[in-house]
Amino acid sequence: METYPINAQFYCGIDMHARNSYLCVMNSTGDILFKRNISNNFEVFKQFMQPFLPDLAVGVESTYNYYWLLDGCQQGGIPFHLGHALYMKAISGHKKKKDPIDARTIANLMRTNFFPPAYPYPREMRVTRDLLRRRHRLVRIRAEAYTHIQLVFHQYGITDILPTEVRHKPTRHQLIERFAEEDLQANIATDLAVIEALDPLIDGLEKQILAQAQQHNPCDYQILLTVPGVGPMITLNIIYEIHSIARFKTVQKFSSYCRVVKCMRESGGKIKGYKNQKIGNPYLKWAMSQIIISAQSGSESIAKYYQRLENKYGRRRARAQIAHKFAVAIYFMLKDGKVFDQKRFVS
Repeated sequence: METYPINAQFYCGIDMHARNSYLCVMNSTGDILFKRNISNNFEVFKQFMQPFLPDLAVGVESTYNYYWLLDGCQQGGIPFHLGHALYMKAISGHKKKKDPIDARTIANLMRTNFFPPAYPYPREMRVTRDLLRRRHRLVRIRAEAYTHIQLVFHQYGITDILPTEVRHKPTRHQLIERFAEEDLQANIATDLAVIEALDPLIDGLEKQILAQAQQHNPCDYQILLTVPGVGPMITLNIIYEIHSIARFKTVQKFSSYCRVVKCMRESGGKIKGYKNQKIGNPYLKWAMSQIIISAQSGSESIAKYYQRLENKYGRRRARAQIAHKFAVAIYFMLKDGKVFDQKRFVS
């Protein structure tokens, strides 16, 4: 966990909710100068904060709904600080929880330089990133429907159904006829209806995302496409979740953000376990896992390298090691502006 100093005359901590937010403004000595519940409207916020401008720092937890405040502060030249919600909770856990207490705690963390930062993603690429995340969710729902069809057949001892049969559009409706009972037919038909409804939605989102990607970061896009077997969607997922590789000072920080390294917990010289593995970016974790599969099909040397790791360490550990190695490779590819070096990767 990192913290950084925030230098200002006034500190505004905000406990944000869906429709309203609680504000607490402190000075550098910890005196509360203002506290109030307001609606989530930047003009209302700015009106109440006018007496404290221009030397005001604004801080808020990294919840889902901070976009309006970030955009307004950036346009108005007000310093905005996004706090890592899990770290803030660890630092300042209270027995009692109320909006005024939470807002005051955020202001205190800023004032005392214990504010753990998160990354306030800029608006320029944020909208497309969120669209890509929505596409990711729809793909997962479609994959669940594919898997459920196979599970229904397995329940009744029919194990010769291949994934390719479920995904083959011209003939997959024939799977319904494999059952005589109407309810079982309806079960399969429901999954197929979900798949066919999502197919055009996903295709449309992919076209729109690809069109936007050509404007945002075409250089990194071309570099990442040199990884064997990696297609446009995995590449775009990496680009939009990273935004800029410069935000990661070291490859270790990037690997941690991708969730490809363990977080050891030690006390008194004894290892207490490996908790907090989910602190990081789940979409980058997914991308690194997908690269393991796609790179093996796109490169014979990587497939052989992975097989050696699996024979030596087992499947689970081998996948963890190669995912970490891909994260390291991607970090230096983007940092140095160089294409994927396959010989160096498998050496």
